[in-house]
Amino acid sequence: MKPAVLQLIDSFNQGGSESQALQLTRRLSQSDNFTVYLASLSPEGPLRTSIADLRVGPIPSFPLNSFYDANAVKQLRLGVQWLKSFDIKIIHTHDFYTNVFGMAAASLARLPVRIASMRETAEMRTPAQKKVQRAAYALAHQIIANSKAVQETLIRDGLAKDKISVIYNGLDVKRVFTTTSRSDALSLFGLPPDPSRPRQFVTIVANMRHEVKDYPMFLRSAQRVVEAVPNAAFLLAGEGELANEVRRLASELGISDATFFLGRCENIAELLNISDVCVLSSKAEGFSNSILEYMAAGCPVVATNVGGASEVIMEGETGYLVSPGDDATMASRIILLLRDPERARQFGAAGKRLVEANFSCEAQLTKTEELYNRFLAR
Repeated sequence: MKPAVLQLIDSFNQGGSESQALQLTRRLSQSDNFTVYLASLSPEGPLRTSIADLRVGPIPSFPLNSFYDANAVKQLRLGVQWLKSFDIKIIHTHDFYTNVFGMAAASLARLPVRIASMRETAEMRTPAQKKVQRAAYALAHQIIANSKAVQETLIRDGLAKDKISVIYNGLDVKRVFTTTSRSDALSLFGLPPDPSRPRQFVTIVANMRHEVKDYPMFLRSAQRVVEAVPNAAFLLAGEGELANEVRRLASELGISDATFFLGRCENIAELLNISDVCVLSSKAEGFSNSILEYMAAGCPVVATNVGGASEVIMEGETGYLVSPGDDATMASRIILLLRDPERARQFGAAGKRLVEANFSCEAQLTKTEELYNRFLAR
């Protein structure tokens, strides 16, 4: 009988952790080496439809309002019962909330293999949250870090190096392939045609739920860029509660006519196909899925040097790294690439080769299954 593994995610919202977890769930299911189950803390989100075809049995949900109320105790009890009833051997959690809930439930259910994850280097947690997460890690057999930078963060926080495995995010390169023409792509996003004077598009793909993505830095850079390159336009693909605030800032900076808010992007391949330069302005990251997608699509990248960015962006070869908050340098690098299309093309081609060679879904799956089997053998 194949060992049963549960992938526990926070929700089905459009986010890096959720997308990576669901991609891994699909690959594990297809590999057929494990019986794969999926559960969440919240059943809502647009990504739910993306796994409708997966054979992962029932998808339970354990909704939480807090870790410290009667409902949390109730959901924990239900989680323990569910783990036992489906004879789960391995639990794999993917973010702060699932680490805490999943490791507690799995420990009470005496699961033989408990794998937690760390996907951020930011100081995004309160002291109380950090204390709770350290307790969760103490219950885990292994923590997966999605970059060496994240691994170093964990070591600085006191975890032993041999309790951490680095497994990079995987990318399905078919996700960024398209045969759609430029004119059709412009129409798809509601952008006006530009036959007489093609615009140069600078694109950012990042949620608008967290200030850590630092859209204000991106917009300040955009203001500088459009002064030097008048035909530059800026595509913002993301949604969240900060969207109105970002729109207001674009208006205050006088660049509303050059900025296009696309919301949640379902057509990432078409978006990247019309992009001349791609940007990430985050104050902190673990390892960015957006950067991998940019590079796999052959786009040159300008990104802040945070988290694992320097582990995939080769400075002056596939893109440029700038300090967080340094909109002046970011703008100068974008301008350089917009004014030198051949350099941009070379950067994009080199980045595509690098991602295809080192950050595939197959590599992520192989390393994850090896980790599962190593701890099952113990």
